[in-house]
Amino acid sequence: MPPYSPGLHILATFTAPPLSLCDAEACRAFFDTQVVAFGLEKVGEAYHSFPADTSGAGGFTAVLALTESHLSIHTWPEHGLATFDVFLSNFRRDNAATVRGIYAATLAFFGGTEQAKTEVRR
Repeated sequence: MPPYSPGLHILATFTAPPLSLCDAEACRAFFDTQVVAFGLEKVGEAYHSFPADTSGAGGFTAVLALTESHLSIHTWPEHGLATFDVFLSNFRRDNAATVRGIYAATLAFFGGTEQAKTEVRR
């Protein structure tokens, strides 16, 4: 029997239109849709919006705790930049395709362009 592989973790940085990086509520609705679409279970969440700066842009940070592990994002609309990570455990099934699917959907949702991505097999 091969050794147990705990799961796939994607850590990424992407650029996106500044307005898309300001809307924490739209992100919340999107993440909730992804949780349902991929058959995951959310067990907690935290969203925090930052005040607008002199450019009028205020970013946000979000973390979702899942029974499978987590996903998170932090945005800097004043720089058109976001960092994102998602890790899902392989406890009941191989979730590597789901991790990649959530990442691809997130890039599409924000209109993002990948700047850096690291895949870590845990």
